[in-house]
Amino acid sequence: MKDLLILKEQIALIDKEIKIISEKIDLIDKKLNKIEEIDLEIKAIKLFLKRVFPDFKKEFPDILKKLSSME
Repeated sequence: MKDLLILKEQIALIDKEIKIISEKIDLIDKKLNKIEEIDLEIKAIKLFLKRVFPDFKKEFPDILKKLSSME
């Protein structure tokens, strides 16, 4: 009998853990989708800037280098 109760408790705990993990995965998925949207928007902005400001294409790599060296 005790073994059965212990097993039921363990199953209940595992069920709760699975629910928590599923919630975390859903949250991570939502954040990933938001990041993908932002990535697409950044690409569109870069394309626009390259068309409007031809020098941007040449200067952009230097800007990135300066920003990465600031970290």
